[in-house]
Amino acid sequence: MRRRLLSLAALLGGIALTPLQAAAQGTLNLYCSVQIEWCQAIATNFQRDTGIRVNMTQRGSGETLAAIRAEGQNPRADVWFGGTGDPHLAAGEENLTQAYESPNNANLQPWALTQWNQSGRRSVGVYAGAVGFGFNTELLARKNIAPPACWADLLDARFRGEIQVANPNSSGTAYVIIATLVQIMGEDQAFDFMRRMHPNVNSYARSGTGPIKAVARGETGVSLSFVHDAVTERNAGFPVSYATPCEGTGFEIGSMSIIRGARNLTQARRFYDWALTEPAQRLGFEAGGQLQTPSNRNAPLPPNAPDLSQIRLIEYDFAKYGRAAERRRLIERWDREVGALPR
Repeated sequence: MRRRLLSLAALLGGIALTPLQAAAQGTLNLYCSVQIEWCQAIATNFQRDTGIRVNMTQRGSGETLAAIRAEGQNPRADVWFGGTGDPHLAAGEENLTQAYESPNNANLQPWALTQWNQSGRRSVGVYAGAVGFGFNTELLARKNIAPPACWADLLDARFRGEIQVANPNSSGTAYVIIATLVQIMGEDQAFDFMRRMHPNVNSYARSGTGPIKAVARGETGVSLSFVHDAVTERNAGFPVSYATPCEGTGFEIGSMSIIRGARNLTQARRFYDWALTEPAQRLGFEAGGQLQTPSNRNAPLPPNAPDLSQIRLIEYDFAKYGRAAERRRLIERWDREVGALPR
């Protein structure tokens, strides 16, 4: 009987300790700037792997940077995962994020570590992707419109009202496009190009993925997007294809940063280390068919993903165009000279 009571006490003790043990692992507050399916997958899998409860908020990188700035004296998040690297660099420059060196850095691609070094070790690359054109093959064929192959094509009258691109005030993708054009054409010529393209643009979407989703639904013929997002829509069964500009194109280094003043710093560092592992970097494809190039050298390129080595990429100046003042200046100029134009 005594042995039975001891066994029962041990069992009850084990049941009672389970929630306490889970609580002891703590909480992570995560800002996530990739697709919602990917955000949900990393939150679920990290919580499962570590016992750390995740509170996740998903929104675009431009909006996330604005939120982190507004919360600078009282941070609500611990880690910012994903989104284009330029706003992560700006956040680092403004002392809104903090330096950290992961033991998993040894497994990363050179471009991921370049981002880390340029940010003063405050931001690391987790994936990369190139800018290009997405287009609805059925819609363009029905309208007898040849798809774009070069930046210059976007000014053609055949694309009147057929192009969609995001708004740089809320979208990191849109800012990368502006910075790309400036680096290819020169600043004044790039803004002249965007003003001349404006009549062909039917909408400046809030999110970077909005235009390619509109292409997939047949709501617009062409989008300016990251080309991996076009392949994602094609893999989902939509009549979508893509091209990369003949003149060359820019690219993103999707990044991750720990927020300065994070309340859950131990959990933040644990997430940071975990997110750089090969299994974690498979989740974008496994959860939502995302096709970015992973930063962990051991993580395979997802099936059908665009091969960056086969794309004419420019020497994108992340150090310059990631500076907060430069980003702010170019977006303000876009607001004055392009966004304010009549529809």
